[in-house]
Amino acid sequence: MHKTNRKQDALDYHSNGRPGKIQVVPTKPTNSQRDLTLAYSPGVAEPCLRIADNVEDVYKYTAKGNLVAVITNGTAVLGLGNIGPEAAKPVMEGKGLLFKIYADIDVFDLEVNAKSVDEFVSIVKALEPTFGGINLEDISAPSCFEIERRLKAEMKIPVMHDDQHGTAIISGAALMNACEIQGKKLDKIKMVINGAGAAAVSCSKIYLSLGVKRENLVMFDINGLITPERTDLDDIRMFFATERKDISTLADAMKGADVFIGLSAGNVVTPDMLKAMAKNPIVFAMANPVPEIAYDIGVKARKDVLMATGRADFPNQVNNVLGFPYIFRGALDVRATAINEDMKLAAVYAIAELAKKPVPEEVNLAYNARNLKFGKDYIIPKPMDRRLITEVSSAVAKAAIASGVARKTITDWDAYEERLRLSIGADDRILRNLANKAKQNPKRVVFAEADNYKILKAAQIVREECIATPILLGNCARIRNIIKHSDLELDDVEIIDPRDEPGRFQEYADYLYQKRQRRGITDTEARKMLTQRNYFGACMVQFGDADALISGLTKDYVATVKPALQVIGTQEGVNRVAGMYMMLTKKGPVFIGDATVNVDPTIEELVDITVLIDHSVKQFNVKPRIAVLSYSNFGSNEGEIPFKTRETVRLLHERYPDIMVDGDMQANFALNPTLLADNFPFSTLNGAPANTLIFPTLESGNIAYKLLQEIGDAEAVGPILLGLKKSVHVLQLGSSVREIVDMVTIAVVDAQEKEGNETQKVVSRTRN
Repeated sequence: MHKTNRKQDALDYHSNGRPGKIQVVPTKPTNSQRDLTLAYSPGVAEPCLRIADNVEDVYKYTAKGNLVAVITNGTAVLGLGNIGPEAAKPVMEGKGLLFKIYADIDVFDLEVNAKSVDEFVSIVKALEPTFGGINLEDISAPSCFEIERRLKAEMKIPVMHDDQHGTAIISGAALMNACEIQGKKLDKIKMVINGAGAAAVSCSKIYLSLGVKRENLVMFDINGLITPERTDLDDIRMFFATERKDISTLADAMKGADVFIGLSAGNVVTPDMLKAMAKNPIVFAMANPVPEIAYDIGVKARKDVLMATGRADFPNQVNNVLGFPYIFRGALDVRATAINEDMKLAAVYAIAELAKKPVPEEVNLAYNARNLKFGKDYIIPKPMDRRLITEVSSAVAKAAIASGVARKTITDWDAYEERLRLSIGADDRILRNLANKAKQNPKRVVFAEADNYKILKAAQIVREECIATPILLGNCARIRNIIKHSDLELDDVEIIDPRDEPGRFQEYADYLYQKRQRRGITDTEARKMLTQRNYFGACMVQFGDADALISGLTKDYVATVKPALQVIGTQEGVNRVAGMYMMLTKKGPVFIGDATVNVDPTIEELVDITVLIDHSVKQFNVKPRIAVLSYSNFGSNEGEIPFKTRETVRLLHERYPDIMVDGDMQANFALNPTLLADNFPFSTLNGAPANTLIFPTLESGNIAYKLLQEIGDAEAVGPILLGLKKSVHVLQLGSSVREIVDMVTIAVVDAQEKEGNETQKVVSRTRN
């Protein structure tokens, strides 16, 4: 991998467009002068006076109750050390982003130039009127212990140093479940901890709270075993000093140990050390990005080992994002004055218990698993599990109330959990889930326009991210020249020039001629067609030389779709192809069709399109709520379009009663459940807005999605081509690199599903 290229990608990500990763946006209307007089002078005086009379009203009239400060002095940033507060800011912005997308918590990141404990504590204490909670981050030990202790004692809002407690909470849940699976008792296990930083100390304390015996625990730091004879350590670390005389090295300690906890450096544990451990050992190698012992080496050394790491590409990732967003969510929602031990332990137990519950299909799909279930490869939930916000936040809130630190009591827990579910939009989660699914079984994707920088850059990204294996189609010399001059990491990627493949070219030409000879195609014309890369690429997919085709960046839609139809054809039982866009809006994903293929579909064609789109939306693990749109509401107007859309819905209800669909209806009624219920209480869509919109003509759908894209600030993913026998997908003209990556991801997941369907058919035929 070219490190320079990857570094530049990271710099471009943070600098392109609006610098940084977060922004502040208004939550109230600001469209009129009246709005502004209410927002500021003179109207703002009214909430000011109410808060002056009762300071608790600050939670009623301001954003304090949902605002967390992520604060650092930059003295221990990631693994980069003491690089200063300014250099820490990208990390703090990133933490704020995670708070928002996982728990809908707003964040101001604060990087303070304060090295001493007294100065840092003084600054943070002075900010208490502004924030509902304080997340301390990337502060060096031992200062971080004293800073957190004093702030918790002197402030009346929740304070947590996530570097310490986040890892402790997640690994504590993992340890409980690992011991259960491996048949070990917490109060009996012999534990070795390598590392004595803030996280290691906090982890050790929570393990003791869970039942681990102090005399059964030994801890190492960079200078070796912590013993009472050491004079270079503070009291916090000396608490874990061991009296054992039979060990001096890590290798000694590992003999007969039940559990190894690594919070240190990569590759410090050898296979021989692992082999010396007790039966059914537990190894949490959490150094990142290089674990103390690599996962594959560990499981090879011991078949009975249960391993966890800090990495996402192996089972059992110990990831702080399973904890901190939901711990603060629960604390904020009951206006807790602290995050105490009871609340942290409640989070531990909630996370551990969630891993034992049946896994939702959306999580299985996201990780391309048939049936994730509690066991050696699944001891803690996956970060994509949307139940974390309800299970963990509720547990933390209940513990806050029970332990007496809550200033607000929740009585209707069902309503609270429903509010939590609604608070996190599913738009960007869909793409993250798809990417995770693609990575589980990457496919070979042929890029028909590989002599284009954006295509090559996207190919590099999907290869690096293990989403797909790219195959580049075009003039080899030209493609290699672009790769070289753009410093792209594609040196060993397969490049195919159709003109240099005489055997394959002839095989494809024979096939195309045989398939299309009664449709006016001669042998000569078949050979000529194959000089076009879209035809050659489609043949590669048809013959199994690739799993998916991506094209359309520089060609019009027809130039990609027509070869795919002529070479590959439609799925069994499908009469036509259709195009769908996934619009990622602030209110969640909205699926639009058809906006690209069928110009003026008939009633029967609209029925076919709707059925195709219904099936495709379900592939994204979204339950389709379909509105067939018109300028009429349930017969309120007559005309060709209202008649066509009404008849479409009638036939859908008659032939496909399991599809949730209604119409004809106007778009505002489809998207506004209150408006729909007040005026048309009989509609089958009552209760929630439509998330799938079927347009009567291509022009109406195309206009709508482009308006949403430009005026509604929605991100368009597509066009997603539906109905083909194999995975072929079309880019928008001029797509960005990110949009190309999104479409490749969709193409891979589509290829996975089509492969699965074919396997099921073969199995079915064999059984019959």
